[in-house]
Amino acid sequence: MHPFLAPDFLIRWSTLTPGHIETDIRHALELSKHNIEAICAQDPATATYDSTFLALEQATDVLGHGWGRLQHLDAVNDHPAQREALNRMLPKVSDFFSSIPLNARLWHVIERVAASPAIAALSPVQQRFVAETLADFRQAGADLPPELKQRIAAIDAELSKHTQAYAEHVLDSTNAWELVIDDAAKLAGLPESATAAAAANARAKVKTADSTAVAAVAAPSIGSDGHRPPLQATGWRFTLHAPSMIPVMQHLHDDAIRRQMWEASTRVGGYGEYDNSPLVWQILQLRQEKAAILGHRHFADLTLQRRMAKTGRAALDFIEGLHARIRPAFLADYRHLAHYKAAKTQRPESLLEPWEVGYWAELQRQEDYDFDEEALRPYFPVAGVMSGMFEIASRLFGITIRQLDTIYLPPGTPAPADMPEDAVEVWHPECSFYEIHDSKTGAHLGSFYADWHPRESKRGGAWMNSLHTGSLGKPHLGLIIGNMTPPVDGKPALLTHAEVETIFHEFGHLLHGMLSEVAVKSLSGTNVPWDFVELPSQIMENFCWDREALDLFARHYVSDAPIPDSLFAKMIAARNYLSASVFMRQLAFAKLDLELHSRLDAYLGQDIDAVDRTILADYRAPLKTETPSMARRFNHLFSDPTGYAAGYYSYKWAEVLDADAFTRFQHEGILNADTGRAFRQHILSQGNSTPPEELYRRFMGRDPELDPLLIRAGLA
Repeated sequence: MHPFLAPDFLIRWSTLTPGHIETDIRHALELSKHNIEAICAQDPATATYDSTFLALEQATDVLGHGWGRLQHLDAVNDHPAQREALNRMLPKVSDFFSSIPLNARLWHVIERVAASPAIAALSPVQQRFVAETLADFRQAGADLPPELKQRIAAIDAELSKHTQAYAEHVLDSTNAWELVIDDAAKLAGLPESATAAAAANARAKVKTADSTAVAAVAAPSIGSDGHRPPLQATGWRFTLHAPSMIPVMQHLHDDAIRRQMWEASTRVGGYGEYDNSPLVWQILQLRQEKAAILGHRHFADLTLQRRMAKTGRAALDFIEGLHARIRPAFLADYRHLAHYKAAKTQRPESLLEPWEVGYWAELQRQEDYDFDEEALRPYFPVAGVMSGMFEIASRLFGITIRQLDTIYLPPGTPAPADMPEDAVEVWHPECSFYEIHDSKTGAHLGSFYADWHPRESKRGGAWMNSLHTGSLGKPHLGLIIGNMTPPVDGKPALLTHAEVETIFHEFGHLLHGMLSEVAVKSLSGTNVPWDFVELPSQIMENFCWDREALDLFARHYVSDAPIPDSLFAKMIAARNYLSASVFMRQLAFAKLDLELHSRLDAYLGQDIDAVDRTILADYRAPLKTETPSMARRFNHLFSDPTGYAAGYYSYKWAEVLDADAFTRFQHEGILNADTGRAFRQHILSQGNSTPPEELYRRFMGRDPELDPLLIRAGLA
C-alpha cells in the first residue's frame, strides 16, 4: 500500500502519515524514472506524439500526486516528523524533476519528433503543447553542454533546499511570538470581535498546553526583553496571524502595545536561528547564476521571456510608470494623515511612526466617512459569503455548487467499519468540501476543499492549488485556503470586507482550474503565464462592491437583513480612502522584487535593510522609524524556487486587465448570464491553449486599457 500515491479521487487524508512518506515517494520516483527511460529508449524515427509528448506528460503523474499531497500537508498541517521526512526526500525529488529537461537522450527524441511532418496534422492545442514543451526544455537548459547541465541541476537542488528552509523560518518565527494581556484596560479601542477572539485564543492555547500543569504554560516566545511570562487561563492572547494582528494595529489605543506588535512582525524571518538574511542572498545568487548559464542578463529576463511582459525591463517600466502617476496622491495621503494626527493630539505636525499609521488612518476614516468597517462584520458570516458567492458564480458561469458531508479522522486512525466508500475525508475538522456541476448537462466538473481559519501548523496567507487536473469528462480536484477570522464563542466566523474579497479572489483562481476544458493537462486551468493568472481571481473581487451582488450574500447573521443603504453608501464612499497608499504598497513590493532580480550586482553583499531603503526611497512614506526589509519574510519571492520571483508585478498587471474586463460586466449587467458565459468560454475554460493576449481580445474585442484601473481607484 502506498497511501500518498493512491489513485482515488477522494483522498484518504488520515492514511497520509510520516511513516509512509519515504517509501511512497521513493516508489513514485522509480515509476517515473522507468517511464522516462521508456521514452528515451524509442527510435526517434518511429516515435510518435503519443509515445513522446503525451507519454512525457503522464510519466510523472503518480509522483506529482504524492508529492503534491505532501507539500499541501506541509502548508496546512506542519509538524516535526512530517517536516523531517519531507526534507529528506526534497533533494531527491528536486534532482529528478531538474533532470528531465537536462536529459540528453530524452531531448534528442522529443526534438526529432517535434520536427516531424506528423506534428502539422495535430490539433492546434496539441501543437501548442509541443511548442510549449520545447520552450520549457530550452528554458531549463536542454541545449547546454553536459558540464553546465550538471551545474543547473545542482542549482535547482540548492534552490529547493534554501527556499524550503526560508518558508520554515517564516512559519516558525511567526509562531514563536505571542502577546498575552491580563489587564482589560489595555484593550481600549479594540472591537468586541477582536477581544472575544483573543480571549478564546488564550483559552485554546492553555487547553492544548501541558495537560499535567494546573495552570498550563505556553511554549516560550520572544518579547522585547527576550522572555515571556506564563500564559494564564484568563486573559487575552494575540499573535502575528493576520486576524489577530490587524485589529490591534488599526484600533488599539495603547501606542506601546502596537509598537511591540509591529516590532515583532518586522522580526519575522529576521533573528537568531530564524534569520533569513543569508538565505535571501544565497537564493538571489543562485537564480542569477542560473540565468547567466542560460544566456540571460538576469533572472527577471529568464523568468519573463514567455510571460506577457516578456522582459524584466518591460515589467519595471510598467511599475515605474504607475509609480510616477501615483506618487503625488500617495504623498498627499501621508501629509493629510500626519496633519490629522497633529490636529487631534494638539501637537506640532511631525513624521508618523510605522505603528501609528494604521491606527490614525482608521480614526480618520471613521471621522471623515462616518464608517467603521467592523459594522460590516455581522453581514459577512463565512457560510453566507460562500453561499452567495456560489449563487453569483452559478448565475454567471452556468454551474451549480453543492456542499458534501465530510469526516475528519486524525492521521493514523483506522476508518470506522461502517464508513461509506464515498465518504469525504478532510485534513482538519474545519475543512469543508464541495462539488461543481455544469447546470445544463449535469456533468461533474470538479470538486474542492475549503479551509479558512488560521492554525499554528498552517502557513499564513491565502492560496488556491490543484490536487488533480482532470481532462475532458473527468473532474478536477482543487482547494482554496485562507487565514480568516475564526468563529468565537458560538458565533459563526464573521469576516471583514477585506477577508470577503480574499475568499472571492481565491475562488476566482479555483474557477479557472475547475472550469478548464483543455484536453492537455499541462495547458489546463491556471497553467498560464504568471502575469495572466491573476485576472480570473481579481475580477471576482469586483462583485464584493456591487449592491446587486452583495444582496445575494451580505446578510446579517441573526436577522438575515441586507446591508442597510446608509451603511452601504458609507462603504462605497470610503472605498478609495488612502487608495494611493494601498496602490503604492503593491508597487513597492514589485519594485523591490524586480530590482533584486535584475540588478543583483548593485546590491550584493550589502545590508538588506540598506538595500531596501535605496530601492524604495521614492516608494515609502517618510516615517520616523525605518521599517526593516520585507525581504526576510517575503514568502511570495523566496519560499519557492521560482514562485512570484521577478513576477510580483503580476498583481498590478492583472489588475489592469481585471478593471478593464469588468467594464464589460458593468455595461452589460453585473449578473448578466451572457457576459458570464463569454468570460467562461474565452478565459476560464481556455487555460494556456491560446496566448493570453488573444484570449483577452476574444473576450473584450480589443487590447486592455489602463484608465479603468485608475478610475476605480479614484486616481485617474
